[in-house]
Amino acid sequence: MSMGDEPLYPIAVLIDELKNDDIQLRLNSIRRLSTIARALGEERTRKELIPFLSENNDDDDEVLLAMAEELGVFIPYVGGVDHANVLLPPLETLCTVEETCVREKAVESLCRIGSQMKDTNLVEFFVPLVKRLAAGEWFTARVSACGLFHIAYPSAPEALKAELRSVYSQLCQDDMPMVRRSAATNLGKFAATMEPSHLKTEIMQIFEDLTQDDQDSVRLLAVEGCAALGKLLEPQDCVAHILPVIVNFSQDKSWRVRYMVANQLYELCEAVGPEPTKSELVPAYVRLLRDNEAEVRIAAAGKVTKFSRILNAELAIQHILPCVKELSSDSSQHVRSALASVIMGMAPVLGKEATIEQLLPIFLSLLKDEFPDVRLNIISKLDQVNQVIGIDLLSQSLLPAIVELAEDRHWRVRLAIIEYIPLLGSQLGVGFFDDKLGALCMKWLQDKVYSIRDAAANNLKRLAEEFGPEWAMQHIVPQVLEMVNNPHYLYRMTVIRAISLLAPVMGSEITCSKLLPVVVTASKDRVPNIKFNVAKVLQSLIPIVDHSVVESTIKPCLVDLSEDPDVDVRYFANQAIQALNHDMMSS
Repeated sequence: MSMGDEPLYPIAVLIDELKNDDIQLRLNSIRRLSTIARALGEERTRKELIPFLSENNDDDDEVLLAMAEELGVFIPYVGGVDHANVLLPPLETLCTVEETCVREKAVESLCRIGSQMKDTNLVEFFVPLVKRLAAGEWFTARVSACGLFHIAYPSAPEALKAELRSVYSQLCQDDMPMVRRSAATNLGKFAATMEPSHLKTEIMQIFEDLTQDDQDSVRLLAVEGCAALGKLLEPQDCVAHILPVIVNFSQDKSWRVRYMVANQLYELCEAVGPEPTKSELVPAYVRLLRDNEAEVRIAAAGKVTKFSRILNAELAIQHILPCVKELSSDSSQHVRSALASVIMGMAPVLGKEATIEQLLPIFLSLLKDEFPDVRLNIISKLDQVNQVIGIDLLSQSLLPAIVELAEDRHWRVRLAIIEYIPLLGSQLGVGFFDDKLGALCMKWLQDKVYSIRDAAANNLKRLAEEFGPEWAMQHIVPQVLEMVNNPHYLYRMTVIRAISLLAPVMGSEITCSKLLPVVVTASKDRVPNIKFNVAKVLQSLIPIVDHSVVESTIKPCLVDLSEDPDVDVRYFANQAIQALNHDMMSS
């Protein structure tokens, strides 16, 4: 091949690979488009590469998706924003394909390119593209068009703006539900670019049509539009136009629509303001909390705290609390779980007296729930209640339930409680912890299930970090070291594991005086599993203790273990000796 042919080479390879039967080769060449464009230069990219891509009718969605993504960042390779319009034709074609994810990516790339284009180019090239797609014969083009109006509209002259509004209005009344869904989804974005005068008239008319659509999938997307439009309108307009729609939607015959209302209600309350919320939206919310569909109750239950914060304590006790009591014994465990994850946040809203009288009994019933997630959601948020009612009351009422869970017959429940112990310790303080929970932590080290013993050892390390080495020296280390003589080797192994975790927290002095002698004694154990774990622990102690201690204590012990009859013990001892030698050489 001569030198003059060289620039042709990349495009020739690309064309060959794009027509190759092997999908991977086609994908690779698409992902290398930027490299090829650089090799070709800006002009040849515009005149040869882009037209070739426009004509490329690959039938594999993965290839098309990659192309849609690449073209979105292609402006620098075609000569900057002045020439950005050459990228529109291939993306316009991709906006009409059947596969949803390809269309969505093409729309995303068009939006990215359109947002960088000059106003004159937008009017000349982008607006006609939007109109062509909106008038497309096949519904896929019309679906894609809905996502482009918010880019085309701001720079259009007045006459074109009126036309775009009219076209969007037609899309909202399209025969195909998919098109109306797309129009409902993008209404908020389009409305945000529009002048306030048109917002109140044309957009509100479009919105009202969508809210009365016979397809529930369109109506539920209109619910999302409520919150977006609510933020754009003045509060009084919001109350006049949006509030009646929300109240109707909360009684919609489709549970999916009611579910969307339950999910969005808090944002809608912010849009309409406190007074209409109290008079209109509280009854709607109470209806959703008592809905006959579990999914709706789950969505509504997850918002009780946020909703209570908007109201005052009196209204929350009067309207929300009775529903919360009902939900705490709901037949669906997922409803109870959703409630448990947020109910603790109601304590600061209701105040001390109401929390003690009304909420504590609900907390207790949820703590004794048969479903583990419900119990854990309560435990993980105890600090919010502690701030309101104080530690004494909390320990009297809730601690017995926590202790009961700590001894639960399901090991996964015990495991979850262990993981929350440091959290409880930090929330409830060291004095409370020593009195009530210290003994439990030691008991777990002798659990029948390995995962519990391992978690208990990790738990001791986290507690030592939380309360400090001095506290650990007094309350943890002596009890752990006592267990090293346990007749069962598995429990002795747990002690060795706990020592390896505690040593970095306790520091060099305590490790040398208290922990290391126990480990050295354990190296004489009759069980090989203990001995090779000792070798691993000794290796982990090398960076913690002083060099003289390594030479006088750790190294001789490892040398003894390296001559052990058991092959595994010898292997781990030699590993540790190698690490020790490497450490000494590097230092």
